[in-house]
Amino acid sequence: MTQSLPGPSKAFTRYAVIFLGYMLLVILFGAWVRITGSGDGCGANWPDCHGEFIPRDLLDEHSTLIEYTHRVTSGILGPMVLLLVFWAKKRFGSKHPVFWASIVTLIFIIIESLIGAALVMGELVADDDSVGRAVMISVHLVNTMALTGSAALVAWWSTGKPLPKWREKTRLTVLLLVALGGLLLTNASGAITALGDTLFPTDPTIGEGLFAAVRDDLSSANHFLVRLRVIHPVVAVITVLYIMALTWVIRLRDVTDLVDRWAGFTLALVIAQTLIGVVNIMLAAPGWIQLIHLLFAQFVWISALFLTLSTMMSARNERL
Repeated sequence: MTQSLPGPSKAFTRYAVIFLGYMLLVILFGAWVRITGSGDGCGANWPDCHGEFIPRDLLDEHSTLIEYTHRVTSGILGPMVLLLVFWAKKRFGSKHPVFWASIVTLIFIIIESLIGAALVMGELVADDDSVGRAVMISVHLVNTMALTGSAALVAWWSTGKPLPKWREKTRLTVLLLVALGGLLLTNASGAITALGDTLFPTDPTIGEGLFAAVRDDLSSANHFLVRLRVIHPVVAVITVLYIMALTWVIRLRDVTDLVDRWAGFTLALVIAQTLIGVVNIMLAAPGWIQLIHLLFAQFVWISALFLTLSTMMSARNERL
């Protein structure tokens, strides 16, 4: 029998959704710090800023203001996630998946802050174009995806959704898990591409076209971040085609309404994200498009996660 999650709480679910929404805003703000080159706005100091918790030159330098504001907004997540954990334990108990998902969320937030501290203290910010920064920023984004996923699970299970049938995986659920892995790889490569676009911007009005630009990027004379820019679109296209085909097949099969709904959401979001990615390339990755692209990457990830969970918990999860 499917194990049901007892005692849904609308108030808790509402708070969990608010927490997730606020966290997405903080993530976008972190990307804005990179886009504006403000990562060194507080120097190589953490958690203080230029040796002070409230720097005297806060309003004098825009980079200091942006970086400090990001630290403050990120810091607010601390008490918010502690409230989430405390409330989850009190409302659902220490053995409930909602509580454990909130604990995992807390752990990923701690890891996120430590990665941010390592970037600042290691001076892997602003104009740094080292391999170390490229690796760290990829790890940073993968951790961010795990963080938003765990926070989304808190909200999902707090509504009383039954647990997935972990021991009853079918080919369909395995294919969906592969899709999640593809999204992680796509976003990791996207982080490196976004870094390259920030440090080595291009002018869309100059050149002989897209293919000529790709050919020029692959030149051995270019920086490795420029040469790696082509990887993300290739990985993204493969992942997009895979997910589009998979969600289309799911919608043609006899599945539950919940599975069909999330398959539709995921398909629509993937198509929208693809169009945003094309615009991003055509406009040479302006900051505002990068933020929209990142936001929709989170939406696709959460939707694909919910599709996988709804499929795994469905009593009608059939083999392909």
